[in-house]
Amino acid sequence: VFSTDRIIAMSFPSSGKQSFYRNPIKEVARFLDTKHPDHYKVYNLCSEKGYDPKYFHYRVERIFIDDHNVPALQDMLKFTANVREWMSQDEKNVVAIHCKGGKGR
Repeated sequence: VFSTDRIIAMSFPSSGKQSFYRNPIKEVARFLDTKHPDHYKVYNLCSEKGYDPKYFHYRVERIFIDDHNVPALQDMLKFTANVREWMSQDEKNVVAIHCKGGKGR
């Protein structure tokens, strides 16, 4: 996990067998709800898979980027505008951004 005061980069929040070697989704939700209650938004950059956004109170945005590829310019502009808007709404707001492994995209 990489973190600044307002940006968290992490690997995919997983369930089942993958939660043994990736971030367990319930633990990610617990962490965010404890440390940043009502002030976080999760950005899923995986085109390969998703999860039920209820874990994060439906504050999940999805940007479909294929693994080992760069995003389309339009997708990057949409992503950065969305992050900028969320962050400007409240100085307590944070973003948690992930792809599959937490470092590629």
